This record gives sequence, C-alpha cells and structure tokens, in this order.
Amino acid sequence: MATFQSGGLTLAYDDIRPEGGENGAAVLVHGFATNRAENWRRLGWYAAFERKGYRIVALDLRGHGESDKPHDPAAYAGATMAGDVVALLDHLDLRRVDLMGYSMGSHLSLAIAAEHGDRIGNLILGGVGARMLSDDPSPFTGTMTMGEAMRADDLSAITDPTLKGFRQFAENQGEDRFALAACGEGRGERLDRDNLLRLRMPVMVVTGARDEIAGDPQTLADAIPGARAVSLPACDHFSAIPHALYKAAVFDFLEGWLDEMP
Repeated sequence: MATFQSGGLTLAYDDIRPEGGENGAAVLVHGFATNRAENWRRLGWYAAFERKGYRIVALDLRGHGESDKPHDPAAYAGATMAGDVVALLDHLDLRRVDLMGYSMGSHLSLAIAAEHGDRIGNLILGGVGARMLSDDPSPFTGTMTMGEAMRADDLSAITDPTLKGFRQFAENQGEDRFALAACGEGRGERLDRDNLLRLRMPVMVVTGARDEIAGDPQTLADAIPGARAVSLPACDHFSAIPHALYKAAVFDFLEGWLDEMP
C-alpha cells in the first residue's frame, strides 16, 4: 500500500502504470462510505482504464478505506478534502490529468477543477445532477441526518431508506461509521455556483435515470459551459457505477465520440 501525507494525515492510494500506457493519467475520486478498492477496482474501472492505456491514480479519502480516520467534523471541510487530492497530484508530480469523481467525489472534483483548471484535461462528474443546484440538496426524508444515521446504535431507528442503505453499505465495507458521521457533518454540500462558470475544460455529467439522490444530469450540465449529460437507463445511485453503459459513456467522452453526437 502506497501512502502520502496531507494535512497531518496519512492517506492511502494506488498508482498503476500499465505497460505501453500513452493516454496520460486518470485520477479517480470515490464516493461517500466507500473506498478506492470497492468503488473503482472491484467494479472494473481500474481494468477498463488500463486497457485503454491510462495511468490510474486513486486514493482513499480521509475517513475512508485505508486512510486515517479522524472523528472530528472539522477535519472534513470540503476544501480540505479537495486539497488532499491536489496534494496527491503534487506528490506524484502530475501536472495535468483527467479527473473523475462519483457522488461526493464529484463534489470534490468540481471544486478542484474550478480552482486548478489548468491541471484538469477532462472532468467527469458521476452520480450528481440537479440536486446540486437546489436550495435543499438533501435527498433524505424525515429529520435524521447522515451523521445521526451513522452514529445510531440501533439500525431500526433509521427510517429513511437511503440513509439506512448508506449505513448498511458502510458496515458491509468495514468502514468506520464514526469517521463517516464526522465526514457527513463537516463537509457540507453547498455548491458555489460560480465554480460551474469557471470550468473551461470538457465536462461530462453522467447519472442513473432513476437516481433520486442526484437528480437530472441534464439540469446540471446546462449550468456548465459546454458540458454534456448522459442518463443511464434503469440505473439508480448505486447500480450506475458498475454498469457497462457508464464505462462506455466515459470512454466515448474521453475519446471525443460524444462531440460527434447531436
């Protein structure tokens, strides 16, 4: 396991360089309550990028996977977590990369691209959509927060099905639910809409058609200059990421095929 230091924490990452790779580096930023091995390796993304000749770089965000897991919400400000990804680019001396996030990873990737646009060749925002533009971006019903759901002693106390799904998924992955609670409380989801207008690289928003957590990808793409949107039929927030159509859309985008579509 490779590691680097960021903000006083030790964070784990993979850096895979396929023989003959000539398409540059793809940096992958996972979603909440998962990790690089589950979100990207097990679901076939490492292999897919490797076959296409990309160097693959993916980290476990703070609070996740094999990285350090502070229990203080103050450690999880969005700018701090985005800074961890930039610190990894600096650690590996990567000056320009293609960047793909999913869900929470897309929020972080968007912030990175807005502040460090000269270092991002292409930007792929997965598992996000119209809710990013909403004044009330939370998809959860009732009064329980993600932090409360992660800290709850009794799983039956979580009535919102989405919150319960995240909690069960985190437990299945062996994640530290108290670190995830802190992450949910410290990061926030407020979008700086000016960030959308700062994006000058090619952008694709790709989301499942049944993803109620994200909302419509076209609405978000319409707010980003020149962005393209892809909606994956019959997919929700959790079934989209491993889908073959998602991979096809990503490589069509990176290879320029989407530019030839109406």
